[in-house]
Amino acid sequence: MTNTETKQNVEKAKQEVQLVEGMFTPSEATHIVNALIDQKVNFHKIQKLRLCEGYEASDTTYENNRITELNDAKQTAKDYISIARKEGYNVVINGTLNISFVK
Repeated sequence: MTNTETKQNVEKAKQEVQLVEGMFTPSEATHIVNALIDQKVNFHKIQKLRLCEGYEASDTTYENNRITELNDAKQTAKDYISIARKEGYNVVINGTLNISFVK
């Protein structure tokens, strides 16, 4: 679904993409969550490497913090899904990617 509006010469557009939706076994859920988070971690690692190319003293605080936060989120999700596994539940995942831009 696309929504475009103009207010005071500012154009905003929004797009939603359903990345993940459904019920999964704990093993499937773990795999999906790990894959999504690992891709985001890899993105920040590449960004960090690009910043450091030619200048090792570059400020990579943002990338380091995001990597740490994502790894923490990955562990939290793993712990949460392990509860489902122990108690015999399936896991419902609903992941929507919201994309917007402002001109």
